[in-house]
Amino acid sequence: MMGSRIYRPIAFYLIASLLAFFALLPFIWMLSTSLKTDGAYLEIPIKWIPDPFSLEAYEKLFSLFPFGKAIANSLYVTAMSTLITLISASMAAYIFAKVNFKGREVVFALFLATMMVPTQVTTIPIFLILKEMHLVNTFTGLMMPSIFNAFAVFMLRQYMMTLHDDFLDAAFMDGASHVDVFRKIIIPLSMPIVMTLAVLTVMNVWGDYFWPLIVLSEKEKMTLPLALGQLNGQFESKYNVLMAGSLISMLPIIVLYLFAQRYFKSGLQLGGIK
Repeated sequence: MMGSRIYRPIAFYLIASLLAFFALLPFIWMLSTSLKTDGAYLEIPIKWIPDPFSLEAYEKLFSLFPFGKAIANSLYVTAMSTLITLISASMAAYIFAKVNFKGREVVFALFLATMMVPTQVTTIPIFLILKEMHLVNTFTGLMMPSIFNAFAVFMLRQYMMTLHDDFLDAAFMDGASHVDVFRKIIIPLSMPIVMTLAVLTVMNVWGDYFWPLIVLSEKEKMTLPLALGQLNGQFESKYNVLMAGSLISMLPIIVLYLFAQRYFKSGLQLGGIK
């Protein structure tokens, strides 16, 4: 009995360490390959430690393609799309959660039904609408679908439903409007789930390839996933350059998660995903 109490934790941590190692192995290979010269990454047997270390891939990355511009484009599109999603989804969630009106549940059910429609089905109609509005090949057209996000509304609404109406009633008795209640009560109390949604939205927009490919055509307006796709097409044998680009594309998401992980974890436990 005593032996099992000792060996079970050891076995658990050993297995967990092995799983973590295999999960990190692709990232280690990515970092190693990005620091090798053109011919070194093809050597057999494989050398995990680059010999010699070289930043040649990173230099080529920014010289062969306007990669810095693509990073700036992705940062702008991601920040604005996330902000648009948070504002529109939080306002809609407040209406569905705390404002009683006739047919609210029916309207919300129809709203959620849109989640069952595949993105590919609505791509052509949205593109044609943007074309009529002369928004094709613009960042405005790229970000416009962020206004409508059924999953974000559902996620925030489920959390706001758990907030006691006593807070709202007290504010209304003091003469507060719906705008005041939304800004000063609902949003501060919903910050964990809002931050969780922000992280999920950033991850989704930052790595989106399909929609920018449809909307954008100019190289100067391409986002980071499109730039990586261009590298894969033009320099498919330069795996060290591709690994360098992929590694750079991952860094903002990792940094964001490190700063927001406290809100992210609490939001997943308390929010609509639960």
